[in-house]
Amino acid sequence: MVRLLIFLFISCTFNLSAEKNDKKPNFLFVLVDDQPHDAVGFSKRYPFLKTPNIDKLASDGVNIKNFFVTQSICSPSRASFLTGTYPHIHGVNQNNKHVDPDWISFAPYSVHLRENGYETAHIGKIHMAHKRGKEHIRPGFDYWYSFIGQGQYFNPEVNDNGVETKEEGYITDILTQKTIDWLVNKRDSNKPFSLNLWHKAVHERHLPAPRHKELFKGEKLPEPPHNMHKETFEGKPEWQRRKTFGFKWNEGDEIPETLKEKKWPINKYKNMQLLRSLIAVDESLGKVIETLEKIGELDNTVIIYSSDNGYFMGEHTFKDKRLAYENSIRVPMIIRYPKLIKKNSEVSEQCLNIDLAPTILDFAGINKPEYMQGESMLDLIKGKNVKKWRKSILFEYYVDDAWPYAGPDQLAVRTKNFKLVDNFLGNDIDELYDLINDPGEMNNLINDEDYDEIEKELRIESKRLQKKYKYNPDRDWWLKTQIKKQR
Repeated sequence: MVRLLIFLFISCTFNLSAEKNDKKPNFLFVLVDDQPHDAVGFSKRYPFLKTPNIDKLASDGVNIKNFFVTQSICSPSRASFLTGTYPHIHGVNQNNKHVDPDWISFAPYSVHLRENGYETAHIGKIHMAHKRGKEHIRPGFDYWYSFIGQGQYFNPEVNDNGVETKEEGYITDILTQKTIDWLVNKRDSNKPFSLNLWHKAVHERHLPAPRHKELFKGEKLPEPPHNMHKETFEGKPEWQRRKTFGFKWNEGDEIPETLKEKKWPINKYKNMQLLRSLIAVDESLGKVIETLEKIGELDNTVIIYSSDNGYFMGEHTFKDKRLAYENSIRVPMIIRYPKLIKKNSEVSEQCLNIDLAPTILDFAGINKPEYMQGESMLDLIKGKNVKKWRKSILFEYYVDDAWPYAGPDQLAVRTKNFKLVDNFLGNDIDELYDLINDPGEMNNLINDEDYDEIEKELRIESKRLQKKYKYNPDRDWWLKTQIKKQR
């Protein structure tokens, strides 16, 4: 009898342990808007900027140092995060483009998670839903809390599971509280969960929480580390010289080859406001992580932190994003999951936002759908030597109506050492940069004969990537295809 009881005790203990070990991971995806890749405390880019919760997330997990977006504006990037496909594939290549769910031939990773027993929620900005009521809710989510377009920093109008309402307070705090409430009170605790917390901050107009409006008073913004010699656009495309001065010249005007240096920073106040707005995001991350710990789900949750695109803080005289420069296309990417990821680890390989959806599905033990163009980063972030990882990336931009931020259509290929930017302009030059010796991309080598062979190799590589990813320069081809299917 005693032996039987001992056997039953050991069996139960083993089964409970096995059940615990076999438990599917949860997912928390925190996405910030317009956060520069180096606007974090641990980068030491801004000595006065303290982001203890973001820093701790990085020290507890992996920092993917070279993480890029496939198109550097809000909606296209967010759709790529969700679907694992390029903008020219998922069709959202403009901020204000509405894609009818009935036409979608792909699915957000949340759909696949739901099909495999997950409960899903989206809380925060989406920028791909332009209708109201129930029609505002995007496919793949059990709980929905969002708003149309950019939303408002204060007292925002929101859509709570299809019901239009108005909230009182500061948007970052509101989204944080909704997230905590869903985790504690609304979700089914018997199911694994996937939760998006997608902030409005730190998007322009960069309005910080009232409690942070006096932060960094008296502090000085350091100059960009690689733009210490000021940008004059010598040897660069004419369209950039037009852009930096607000396109003040008329068609046919003779544009000077070199512009007078513009004093940096372009707008110190706005840059400081962006950094102040980030502090509430850091506080939010800390509160949500604390909640996960209280409900016993912290170490079983894959926590992902990133931004939908980079942001110019005066580099090259620019603000905003959109262009193929590093400041625009590179974003932070931090992932914590102590069961598989070593503390304070780094990944140096070039990764893309289309890689996140396959990675999440891989964590969950779900095979990548054929339509997804990204690759799972799981082996990379586990510290394995992945010999066949990509050596180059493709970036695209379809010009939109955001004057004066926009440039021309662009297609860029980036390797570890070089970047080639095709501006699709027959009457202007392209761009070629040596990223090792010129990380600030100040010296355009496109007309330097010593780099002709490198340019040739990069154009060949660009063609290969275009074929691989089924690139189409017609921004409306996807929509035309869907309309044709409906007829």
